[in-house]
Amino acid sequence: MPRDRERERLLPEVHVWRLLLLWVALLALFGVLVHRLWNLQVAQSSEYQRRLVKQSLRSVRLPGIRGRIYDRNGERLADNQPSYCVSLYLEELRKTGSVQRTVDAVMDTLYRLAETMDRPLQLTPQDVRLHLGRRTPLPLVAWRGLDEVAVARFMEHALEFPGAALTVEPVRVYPQGAVAGHVLGYVGRADDTTLRDYTADHEPETYHYYLPEMAGKSGIEKRLDGLLRANEGGKLEIQVDVTGFKFDEVSTRAPGMGSDITLALDLRIQRAAEQALAGERGAVVVVDPRNGDILALASMPGYNPNDFIPAVPADIWNRLLKDPARPLFNRATGGEYAPGSTFKPVTLLAALESGRIKADTRYSCPGYFDLGSHRFRCWQHWGHGAIDLQAAIRYSCNVYLYHSALDAGADSVQAMARAVGFGRKTDISLDFERAGLVPDAAWKRAARHDNWRDGDTCNLAIGQGALLVTPLQLAMFAAALANGGTLWHPRLMARIVTASGVTNIIPAAAVEDGPRWQPQNIRVVRQGMRDAVNQPDGSGKRAMLPNVVVAAKTGTAEYGVKGAGRKMTWMIAFAPYDQPRYALALLVEDGISGGTTAAPRVKQLLTQVFNEVEHMNLPLPAAPLRPTPDPNAPADEEPPAEEPA
Repeated sequence: MPRDRERERLLPEVHVWRLLLLWVALLALFGVLVHRLWNLQVAQSSEYQRRLVKQSLRSVRLPGIRGRIYDRNGERLADNQPSYCVSLYLEELRKTGSVQRTVDAVMDTLYRLAETMDRPLQLTPQDVRLHLGRRTPLPLVAWRGLDEVAVARFMEHALEFPGAALTVEPVRVYPQGAVAGHVLGYVGRADDTTLRDYTADHEPETYHYYLPEMAGKSGIEKRLDGLLRANEGGKLEIQVDVTGFKFDEVSTRAPGMGSDITLALDLRIQRAAEQALAGERGAVVVVDPRNGDILALASMPGYNPNDFIPAVPADIWNRLLKDPARPLFNRATGGEYAPGSTFKPVTLLAALESGRIKADTRYSCPGYFDLGSHRFRCWQHWGHGAIDLQAAIRYSCNVYLYHSALDAGADSVQAMARAVGFGRKTDISLDFERAGLVPDAAWKRAARHDNWRDGDTCNLAIGQGALLVTPLQLAMFAAALANGGTLWHPRLMARIVTASGVTNIIPAAAVEDGPRWQPQNIRVVRQGMRDAVNQPDGSGKRAMLPNVVVAAKTGTAEYGVKGAGRKMTWMIAFAPYDQPRYALALLVEDGISGGTTAAPRVKQLLTQVFNEVEHMNLPLPAAPLRPTPDPNAPADEEPPAEEPA
């Protein structure tokens, strides 16, 4: 009993101690919890908040601002302009329940917007569904390139369309339309993998989304893409909710700017060059013989680079690709043609420099030249009689050239052709330039498994046979004739202005291994070219101008199926004769002859140049039309009718 009483007395005390211990444990746990909460909410709150924000941020790369392109006088050739868009912020248009309810709501908004702006619908329900599926924290662009009327109608009713907003995108534009299209080229969407911005530690930045940025796809836009594109794009960080939709913009970095490019082109001369080729397939290159500046580089037919912005429609692309006139092909730099008689100054300079003939050397032209059993004919079938070198250029006598080339030797002619830039690229700042061909004995053995013959030399002498040149190469040669023997590298890019305002001038550069002509030799060739235009019986008389002395050489080269009568018609020229400021090469495919087809177009071109650039107010010639040949009249320059023996 006493023991039971003692147990009963101690039992309340045990319960008290147990309760006390429990409370101590609870207080300890509560203290740990409080400490933990304090640590999370106070001590480490900034770190966890940073992690949370980081997890909910989406980095967006904004396109850099592409550099502009100007002509030598500051006229805009390629620029950027704002494109007004109507965009939908789908986070404001979402409906609870199925995705289809949101799609229906968005489409209802689009239908009402289309009616309000009087613009056709550009998005489908599938487009909306795809955008929703991507959970992209960026607006869905519903219309691009809105005109002023559509923008005004939207702004008038904007409050009626929650979730819709007017946004602006930079768009590449070509203010001159199709003018200089082959030179400028066009742009297209850049590959995201090529977009590389760098952190302060020079590590590549990564982005969740890339807004479309343009990259050059052809022409100057492609060749100088590294300069025109900004070194760094803009950066936008968007905070998103658990569904991936935007609810706040955190920070931005303004887009960088590319360098501005000034070309040597003169827009006035470029327009005149293209107008001279209106309705034809051909090319014109105009050069400043004093420094090699490319003042005009035209290939016709052409195309409008604006058709490729923001992306070329399939119907336009297919039409351009299937057009037999090849409007996408730059004939000025990529076309390889037989030069015909425009090559004759090369042959005569080779003969003069070899010492085998002199300016007063005379050959008799009875209208033909017999080589073994083969007869080569002059274009003037009754001949030119006994003439000297200057007269040979004036009349474009084939027989004189046969004698000169055979006396000088094929090696001399081929070496001179290479010295003036034929058979090699000029390295102009354009893609797809071709080198042409200067045929020689090694080439003939490799290509045709035959030996070089005197007949090949005769064909080479008058710019026929396998010889191929580009209009650009011929224009640079014409410039060398104009300035007395300096062959320039073509300078298409004149100046670069960086985004920071630093100006870099591109210097003129002469070809180191260019021709070396004795003054008396180039003088007589130039005089012959002057006479060809300014004498009534000259082969280039249709290019004569009042008050400006033009020197020129025509050319006609047969091509295609023998006997089909298809001809490449040429003229190279420079003016004014005493102090040349312009040199050029003009080609018309499928013309009648150089004198009939090309010369009038050179006259038209130079008249516009001297009127618009030099302000000389020369009388404008009638637009050159394709004349109908008189079957009873002699041809200006008919190529040999037969292959050499």
